[in-house]
Amino acid sequence: MIFDTVKIKDVKSDMGETVRLLRKNSKLSQQDLADLLNLSRLTIQNLESGKNFTIDTLLKVLQHFDLLRNLKTEIARVKQDAEDTKSLY
Repeated sequence: MIFDTVKIKDVKSDMGETVRLLRKNSKLSQQDLADLLNLSRLTIQNLESGKNFTIDTLLKVLQHFDLLRNLKTEIARVKQDAEDTKSLY
């Protein structure tokens, strides 16, 4: 059986592309978004390019685009699934 491995760089790239689309759909420049979030334009550029960015940067962007609740809901679901799983030991 072949496992499809998700690579961190691919997730970062997808996240960056998504942020770029959300920003452009909101008719914001990188500088506009950076100013709204008290970040530098370079930070937004790095995020959109899939380069290293902090979790705080990502969370600020998700909050701005009203997506933080979605992430929190998914984390809660995974946590509940883990709690519901009976230990084999």
